[in-house]
Amino acid sequence: MASTSALGLKDPSLVRTQAYIGGKWVDAKEGGTIKVTNPATEEELGTIPEMGLAETKEAIEAAATAFKTWSKTTAKHRHDILKKFFGLMQEHQDDLARLITLENGKPLAEAKGEHAYSASFIEWFAEEAVRTYGETIPSPFPNIRNVVIKQPIGVVSILTPWNFPSAMITRKLGAALAAGCTAVIKPPAETPFSALALVELATRAGVPPGVINVVTTQANISEVGREMCENVAVKKVSFTGSTPVAKMLYGLAAGTLKKVSIEAGGNAPFIVFDDADIDAAVAGAIICKFRGTGQTCVCANRIYVQSSVYADFASRLAEKVAAFKVGNGLDKDTTHGPLIHDRAVEKVERHVEDALAKGAQLVHGGKRLPGAGSFFAPTVLADVPADALVNAEETFGPLAALTRFETEEEVLRLANATSVGLAGYFFSRDVGRVWRVAEALEVGMVGTNTGVISQAVIPFGGIKESGLGREGGHGIEEYMNTKYIAFGL
Repeated sequence: MASTSALGLKDPSLVRTQAYIGGKWVDAKEGGTIKVTNPATEEELGTIPEMGLAETKEAIEAAATAFKTWSKTTAKHRHDILKKFFGLMQEHQDDLARLITLENGKPLAEAKGEHAYSASFIEWFAEEAVRTYGETIPSPFPNIRNVVIKQPIGVVSILTPWNFPSAMITRKLGAALAAGCTAVIKPPAETPFSALALVELATRAGVPPGVINVVTTQANISEVGREMCENVAVKKVSFTGSTPVAKMLYGLAAGTLKKVSIEAGGNAPFIVFDDADIDAAVAGAIICKFRGTGQTCVCANRIYVQSSVYADFASRLAEKVAAFKVGNGLDKDTTHGPLIHDRAVEKVERHVEDALAKGAQLVHGGKRLPGAGSFFAPTVLADVPADALVNAEETFGPLAALTRFETEEEVLRLANATSVGLAGYFFSRDVGRVWRVAEALEVGMVGTNTGVISQAVIPFGGIKESGLGREGGHGIEEYMNTKYIAFGL
């Protein structure tokens, strides 16, 4: 195992190689470990415990015990602890960003951006903690007074993906802590160190033992996930990941009718109309498609361009993509890092080969890059047919697939012809079209003349098979019960 000092952190104690249960850093009962590697170099960063059912039950029990006191704390008390947590995240921002780059691969500048996004959730929910207002409702009866209050729901199971190792933790955990809930977190085995570092800082900020628990696993993920969804002490499940896994977890949680929030797969359309500012549309496509090397749930996956501006847009996009510098995220000149593992590379390869076999034209890239690490060249394909795999599946990689269209009606039919509906984007300077298309797109979030939509303050989530509930701006409601009290006079 690499030593913590070898990771180059100013505060090496932020690198935690144990899980966290009931206020203690612990190893797996059976002694198993999981290797964590840098996807850019394939070097081992360290190990984490391979935990199972016994540790998961222990973590849930610890959270249930802690809930009895944490749920009774004042909103101001939770606000103050979360503000300290936010301050510690800011103090250690360089180390936290470096951890993201080491385990996820994204360039350091982008990792710093994720850190800022991650910290913004803790700041936002610190303020939301003191704004969990109830209400009074006028009664039709003179001797009754109606009062509605909000109460924390209980123990929360949090399951997160590897593409945003820090932000996907804080978006859920911040809301849970602010509401007065306790949590059991299962971070991804690929990127656990960011989650564990956050728990270390939360502990330093004053979060009591048992309020946050972390169970790490890889081989035992099925039994751990099942317990996190079925255990009767758990009252809420929050998951971000693929739609097939979301459906499985939703089914497990249904047995006890738990509250569930799910942010599942996307297949975002990105539409460029003939009246668009093409430079702005290209810039929007670059950030929207290639952020995280294409590994975000709100990435543009299907790019539709109106025929009269198709050639212009394609050439400008390809020119920008050709200037990318692919490499180790710690290198200052790197603009785009590796994919998370070889399976991700293989999926991009499969999508490219399928599109080319069906008549698409290769404009740039299109191949795995040689050497160590899971690298695939940023790719632009033109004239991608409607029946290509990339239009049916989320690529989750650096592949921009361009398809031409003729009319607004045609592109809306194409954009909405999918079972998921997380995000959608379009560029147009026609104010009437802006309203029509924004309302017609079957997604939970729309970017109009922008490729950036993610913020702590907005309700983040999708429709159709992209999930249930909202995180971020309205997210604290997902962690609270609404109770009505009738007062007789």
